[in-house]
Amino acid sequence: MNFNITPISTRFKSSLEDKINGKTKPLGSLGRLEAIALQIGLIQNTASPSLKKPTILVFAADHGIAKEGAVNPYPQEVTAQMVYNFLKGGAAINSFCEQNGLELHIVDAGVNHSFKNVPGLVNAKIGFGTKNYAFEPAMRMEQCKKALKEGAKIVSQVHADGCNILGFGEMGIGNTSSAALLMAHFTELNVKECVGAGTGLAKNGITRKVTILEKVLQKHQPSGALETLATFGGFEIAMLTGAILKAAELNMPLIIDGFIVTSALLVAHALEKNVLDYCIFSHTSGEKGHHKMLQFLEKEPLLDLGLRLGEGTGSALAFPIVKCAVAFLEDMASFTDAKVSGL
Repeated sequence: MNFNITPISTRFKSSLEDKINGKTKPLGSLGRLEAIALQIGLIQNTASPSLKKPTILVFAADHGIAKEGAVNPYPQEVTAQMVYNFLKGGAAINSFCEQNGLELHIVDAGVNHSFKNVPGLVNAKIGFGTKNYAFEPAMRMEQCKKALKEGAKIVSQVHADGCNILGFGEMGIGNTSSAALLMAHFTELNVKECVGAGTGLAKNGITRKVTILEKVLQKHQPSGALETLATFGGFEIAMLTGAILKAAELNMPLIIDGFIVTSALLVAHALEKNVLDYCIFSHTSGEKGHHKMLQFLEKEPLLDLGLRLGEGTGSALAFPIVKCAVAFLEDMASFTDAKVSGL
């Protein structure tokens, strides 16, 4: 599946900079807010950007490696249990979306459970979890490509419904292992630098996880970004990759969450370098490795709260900052309007 992501237009750059600098404030005094306002204006190709129907998409799936319990302290069944919790409104992401006026969509990308048409769940299931990459690639190439297409399709649907800004989240027991492997491949860092506690491994558990993932990385020698995704990824990570690429193609600002979502972005970036122009990085995860992911991409996040929950919680928490960055362009008076002498 091909995506046509162009560099963001600079057509309105001068107009935006003049508008930002003309507000009743010292030059540059709103710091990162000014950079965000400029970025979103350039993405939307207008000097008057707006945010419509902001939405968080959470993709859920299971991982074959998690069945053995060697890399995760929680059983695989927790993925499905948490999906039900999302749908009942009981998770952190539900609370944060409610507080910040965000729509929330939960997607079954490949959970090892039959939900039987549960109301409110987007059914995009590729399979009942991936294979165990300790023995074989996580997914077949056709499954990987189908997940990319499903992610893109879901984004196209929410865009057609009026959404013009997206945040992303995920749920999947074992997915920090996939993210660490993708990170190690694309950044060329050793596995030990990429592996953290995940959902709460103790020190000896982390050591065991590193050993297992080092063997996995040595076993497989994928060629190209898609083969790497198919070898080490999860259905939710593949679907996130397609969603990220499609949203950028549709000129939507993207609020990137933590370790797992950024691993999907590493794949997207390997496929389309221009995708970074559309990304706002919400936070630095407390999961070891995420900071180095951001360093690799040469990006600075908005927040550092020690979060490592996933679910898109960092994206939801960063949204009010993004909202304020766009709002001041329209709400603040200019020096001329307020009859204030320029500073």
